Amino acid sequence: MDTKELLKNVQRLEIKTKGLTKQVFSGEYHSAFKGIGMAFSEVRDYQLGDEVRTIDWNVTARFNSPFVKVFEEERELTVMLIIDISGSEEFGTVEKSKKELALEIAAVLAFSAINNKDKVGAIFVTDQVEKYIAPNKGRKHALVILRELIEFKPKSKGTNINEALKFFRNTQKKRSISFVISDFIDENNFMEGLKVSNKKHDMVAIRLNDLAEYELPKMGLIYLYNAETGRKTWVNSNSEIVRLNYLNEYKKLEQHLFNEFKKSGIDYVSISTEDNFIQPLMLLFQQRGK
Repeated sequence: MDTKELLKNVQRLEIKTKGLTKQVFSGEYHSAFKGIGMAFSEVRDYQLGDEVRTIDWNVTARFNSPFVKVFEEERELTVMLIIDISGSEEFGTVEKSKKELALEIAAVLAFSAINNKDKVGAIFVTDQVEKYIAPNKGRKHALVILRELIEFKPKSKGTNINEALKFFRNTQKKRSISFVISDFIDENNFMEGLKVSNKKHDMVAIRLNDLAEYELPKMGLIYLYNAETGRKTWVNSNSEIVRLNYLNEYKKLEQHLFNEFKKSGIDYVSISTEDNFIQPLMLLFQQRGK
């Protein structure tokens, strides 16, 4: 992809997602992801009903009249996008690939963070950390992340989310909100790494899936290729048993992930390439904001 085409794609993505961010997600994001604490704002005259513990005794003594300290939520957050760019993310049989879906979701999250004056950074992962973009503020920085996500060519096709989680914990010493955007098709046990990360940080899992991962089309013999391992196999898609087993394997994984995330206290949403991602993302924000 040449520079001109790349810039056009980034601009198109910004126009598409920035409007959504302002019109749909701005209030939801603010209420869903709260600040890291309370910061002193000002002092004001004591009013009936104010708590005694908020009285500023130094100012009160100076003016011989009661004053209280006013605190505001310390809003600035760091948002980290941990994005799976392994071989399986290229898969997509309906509207878009999982990679394209991840790009749109990342854009909405990045612009939501920027609009709220938060910092945003990114980690691209396969079975190794492929790219790290340190958190920063501003529109230009959000566009850098999206441009890199569009044009970046990973060295590997495998998946090891734990590698990204270790790197994340080592680089982000201050509490942050972290979105792990992946299909979670990973033979390694990443759940323990997520639990450890969630003790200090606020981890949110966004699972990407595609219709063909759970609904095998009835097309006779089908040649299946695993983009990550290179394994190839033929299956008879006309067989009802084969199609049912295929669906059951997907359901089993989905239920397992749901149970594990719930048990670990990690917010989780599953989004398909055939769906409009706005609704499930909005629902996630709203549930967090309650």
